[in-house]
Amino acid sequence: MKKKKFLKEILSTSLYLLFVLAAVYMVIVFVGQRTVVRGSSMEPTLSGTDDNDPSKQGDNLIVDKLTYRFHDPQRFDIIVFPYRYTGEFFIKRIIGLPGETVQIDENGYIYINGEVLQEGYGKEVIADPGRALEPVQLGEDEYFVMGDNRNNSKDSRDPSVGNIRRSEIVGRAWIRIWPFSRFGVLQHQ
Repeated sequence: MKKKKFLKEILSTSLYLLFVLAAVYMVIVFVGQRTVVRGSSMEPTLSGTDDNDPSKQGDNLIVDKLTYRFHDPQRFDIIVFPYRYTGEFFIKRIIGLPGETVQIDENGYIYINGEVLQEGYGKEVIADPGRALEPVQLGEDEYFVMGDNRNNSKDSRDPSVGNIRRSEIVGRAWIRIWPFSRFGVLQHQ
């Protein structure tokens, strides 16, 4: 009798653990994932790790992978996508939307379809417009992204990053979970 009860308890516990693991897997794959900000391209909005200072830890974020299943990314959303050549995740802000033309003049002003972009994320004058010195026409599923630290960011101005396709976007940076002193939902607009 005790042996039967013991086996039943093991089976019950095993099924429970299997259910929990399956639920965690579903959340990680379809709802959200944790990522660490690397580098300084999104400062001051997000702080990243520093290769020269191992004691400086980057912000830890939860990436919302669900929202973009229901609506398209919006201008100024902070998104996560893999860099084409290394698979390392990049975190940047959407500047240009599908079908738009993006250009950055020699004075550092960003133009969307010929109009100056009104935004306050990049606090410095852009020193290198990169490939956006000439108008960049975005395709129907392409986005132009930039880091907030405009003069220290490898982003869509660099040909190796270029335009980001909708299918490349992993999700939207949602919540900063570390450091605790800066815990909270990230502001996108």
